[in-house]
Amino acid sequence: MTDIAASDFRHPRRHVRLDTILRLRWLAALGQLAAIFIVVQGLDFDLPIIPCLTIISISAALNLVLQMLFNPMQRLEPRYAAALLALNIGELAALLYFTGGLQNPFSFLFLAPVLISATALPTRLTIALGVFAAACATVLGWFHLPLPWDADEPLVLPQIYLLGVWLSILTAIGVTSLYAFQVTEEARKLSDALAATELVLTREQHLTQIDGLAAAAAHELGTPLSTIFLIARELEKTVHDNPLIADDLKTLREQAQRCRDILSKITQLNSGGAPFDRMRLSTLIEEAVAPHRDFGIAIKVRIAVAGAVEPVGMRNPAILYGVGNILENAVDFARETVEVNAWWNADSIVISISDDGPGIPPDLLKRIGEPYLSRRRGEDSGEHGGLGLGVFIARTLLERTGARVSFSNRVFPDHGAVVQISWPRESFETLERPFED
Repeated sequence: MTDIAASDFRHPRRHVRLDTILRLRWLAALGQLAAIFIVVQGLDFDLPIIPCLTIISISAALNLVLQMLFNPMQRLEPRYAAALLALNIGELAALLYFTGGLQNPFSFLFLAPVLISATALPTRLTIALGVFAAACATVLGWFHLPLPWDADEPLVLPQIYLLGVWLSILTAIGVTSLYAFQVTEEARKLSDALAATELVLTREQHLTQIDGLAAAAAHELGTPLSTIFLIARELEKTVHDNPLIADDLKTLREQAQRCRDILSKITQLNSGGAPFDRMRLSTLIEEAVAPHRDFGIAIKVRIAVAGAVEPVGMRNPAILYGVGNILENAVDFARETVEVNAWWNADSIVISISDDGPGIPPDLLKRIGEPYLSRRRGEDSGEHGGLGLGVFIARTLLERTGARVSFSNRVFPDHGAVVQISWPRESFETLERPFED
């Protein structure tokens, strides 16, 4: 078994999706609005509405800007995710300043952003957020507006109680974040173990391919060695009058035969395989399309003529599976036709797969790529739906090869889904070279 270093498969950089943080921010904004409405309208307390609504409006406006400018499905760099979580803490601290500080029972919400960070972000950022939340709680213990309450019966809490609230917030931040970090770390260890297994399988595949290369070399060298052997044997028969030359020819014939025997043994190690398994883009597309031609749906393949030479890459199982799975979904949802278009230039390669089916529902269009997102056509009904776990796996495999995968619908009046897969040309042509370190 090949030894594997932890650095071979551990991925210390962690990412969280923008969509996850935006949903939490929208939930926080709606909860804050509901709390203000209940306090003002239901309990008839004198709350500084204007400052509170201003803070919530700024938060909502920022959410809208982020949703319009960025793809919610993209994964944020840890520092950007931490910045948004720190902003959540700052907004909560500002609201608590106008509503009683630590006397407000909602002050325990300082825990939420730190807890999220503990499960998704590096330790140093979690510690920084925890310190920031603790600092905000400390400042609010001394500086805040009075707690909105009945003016005739004001509530005055003893200092020892407020000190206890402050300590409980700090303890909750520390203990629960540590617990969440430990649980998440166990999940990461399991993921690392799976990555190690994948690395072993990849290396075994490389060894198999090297074995195939040796077998091919043996096959290619067999013909010239046979020629050398035959010529040496014929010459040996004609030089009986010169023993020195005869002995040299005999030695040459014997060594040629020995080489043939060695190459024969190498060939027997692997009778199959394709060591020079490099294929043109058009060949790759045809291999991915072939299994889906016999399902009553016409598949039209169009390869655009370009000035640049057609790309040639290794036969990559991840690309074949990813393209094949997307084709399978297109065939499943198409009414009559699936189109596969490919084009390239000196810098990039693009494969576009489209169908004439119902298209992707608008509510799922930006969520394609999530696991278990499925509204597949029922076997006994005529309903159409979204895409399932297979697309999640296909997209993941393709993105790991350096591809960028995008989903859209055809422009009206046409109908159907369009999946576009693009690679940088250099990445595609150098992908999976098993004989390079």
